[in-house]
Amino acid sequence: MKATFTWFNVSIAALFIFVNVVISMCMRLKLEIPLISSSLRCIVQLTIMGLILQDVFSAHNPYYVALLTMILILLSTYETCYNKADKMWSGMFMSVLVNTAFSTLLVGIIGTRWAMREKSFWVPEIFIPTIGLLLGITASSMAVALNQCLEELSSNQGRIETYLSLGATRYEAARSIAIDAVRVAMLPTINRMSIVGLITIPGTMTGQILSGAPIWNAVRYQEIISFMITASSGIAVLGVVVVRERGQFGPVAWHIIKKTTT
Repeated sequence: MKATFTWFNVSIAALFIFVNVVISMCMRLKLEIPLISSSLRCIVQLTIMGLILQDVFSAHNPYYVALLTMILILLSTYETCYNKADKMWSGMFMSVLVNTAFSTLLVGIIGTRWAMREKSFWVPEIFIPTIGLLLGITASSMAVALNQCLEELSSNQGRIETYLSLGATRYEAARSIAIDAVRVAMLPTINRMSIVGLITIPGTMTGQILSGAPIWNAVRYQEIISFMITASSGIAVLGVVVVRERGQFGPVAWHIIKKTTT
């Protein structure tokens, strides 16, 4: 039996937000407005996405799928650079964009075509949700890696310059920083796989079950997605860290711009 939800169901669930609003008021956290505004944004953004997906799914046109995929990649890159990363450098947006697109499209196309056995990998009902899942985790992993990498490069500038003055190559001077950044960024996805199905039931699997899919189909789809997410995150993280560290010793070395907050 498929679950069917209406706006009435959403309105009931929205009442749970007021639990946090009350907590914020009682503890004077001053989070009431951000909570309410974020909730409204959630409703508006998901509604717009639903309308777009409905048209794309019904059109069944690969060009629409490609356009929507590029838009999602651009939005994910913007989120990583301007909302999740604590620091920036000149050319960061393009670096994140290229690595995000390469990792998600590579893993998404191969995974959809062969792991999910879709002859037309671009089938919107499969490809777009898959890309969305990959982008969500990949963006977070890249932000963690960038924050770790940029912070270490800034705080260890003197040490790295000393290594270089003693004849070390760029790779040797920054190797430990790169390794730590990649490790820190990949740990959350590894931990997520270790607890899935034991402590948590993932949202992807839950959605499949609620839509009436067979249990074992939902389980295997979740396993496929988990492995694809791990691969996509690893490729993107490695790529953006390598690009940053190679550029760190160029003519614009150490020009890391701290984001200002208002």
